[in-house]
Amino acid sequence: MNIALINHYAGSKQHGMEYRPFYLAREWTNCGHNVCIISASFTHLRNRNPQISGYLTEEMIEGVRYLWIRTPSYHGNGIGRFVNIISFIKGMNKIDDSILGFSPDVVIASSTYPFDIYPAKHLQKKYLSKLVFEVHDLWPLTLIELAGMSKWHPFIVFMQQAENYAYQKADRVVSILPKAYEYMQNHGMSPEKFVYIPNGISKEEWENNNSPVPQQHSELLTRLREEKRFIIGYTGSHGLTDTLDTLIESASLLKNRPVTFLLVGQGPEKERLGNKASKSGLENVIFLPPVQKSSIPRLLDTMDMLYVGCKKKSIYRFGVSPNKLFDYMMAGKPIIHAIEAGNNLVDECCCGISIQPENPAAVVGAVQKLISMGAAERTIMGVRGKEYVLANHDYKVLAKRFLSALIS
Repeated sequence: MNIALINHYAGSKQHGMEYRPFYLAREWTNCGHNVCIISASFTHLRNRNPQISGYLTEEMIEGVRYLWIRTPSYHGNGIGRFVNIISFIKGMNKIDDSILGFSPDVVIASSTYPFDIYPAKHLQKKYLSKLVFEVHDLWPLTLIELAGMSKWHPFIVFMQQAENYAYQKADRVVSILPKAYEYMQNHGMSPEKFVYIPNGISKEEWENNNSPVPQQHSELLTRLREEKRFIIGYTGSHGLTDTLDTLIESASLLKNRPVTFLLVGQGPEKERLGNKASKSGLENVIFLPPVQKSSIPRLLDTMDMLYVGCKKKSIYRFGVSPNKLFDYMMAGKPIIHAIEAGNNLVDECCCGISIQPENPAAVVGAVQKLISMGAAERTIMGVRGKEYVLANHDYKVLAKRFLSALIS
């Protein structure tokens, strides 16, 4: 099968987020299919963007073929990002079988925004392919409900038209959000088109990744262990929706207990959060730089419990599929889950404690409960999460489910 996967934000292990296109494409390639990921040369999500020459650059990464379309750099969510999006869409219009190296049997439009459905439809029509629309976030609804944009804003109107068009024209609609089908049906999708395929992990990488934790991190963790501190870890983006203010306020309530909150990562809110913790005199909140993906297994293994949270927003009624949650589950650690959504894997497999979002007292209660359990009971709780994610969220499993949707 020849598969063209369009994803503006696609990354790889050497570039960083987002990883899903890479893992799916690698599994499909290993199964003997021809796969080409078409992506933008610049996105804000990657730790490192590819080196390019000309308007189109080809690269092979671990057997996965990429076509990078030249797009301008940008900062923030202003006009620069919009120009970047338009540049990618215009570049997509130049893609054909002479560039792909094959006539696609399947064309997958898989970006956060829905505008790439138009060049995807053009390819599908030209080669009589199957068209798949893959949904990560519900745009423009996310911009309306999280960013407060008016549904009558011209950008939102154009995006809504593109989303409706995608639901109507796609042969399959794949979503990482398990409860999104009702919303999609209200915007033109026939119910039989919907397929739920969540995010996941690579079992092989977790078993083979033995990269050491950076010295700065290692020395700190050794000291905390020697001081017999309980370590509550958070890894990943420090953004507006991650409710890290809640952790800092929880730390204030626990400053007389042997508990340390360790936040590892980067993001637009990190400096402000660090200043907040410093002004409050909190010595039990420590911020560290991000680590390489290959170091995540060892890093998480040093922690006692892990935190994931989101602001309480109605958009999450359609479900969530945060990548860090699957990493946490693979680490075999109990999870403090502060997300109110249409799904809850932590409750489903009993691998942690679910609490109300944005509630510092609830975090404190969860921490105290987990500490009082003792190490053996926490280990059992963590093992349940690891067993669940291995059975249901390994990308080998997810890639096969995706292929089954393509050929059905």
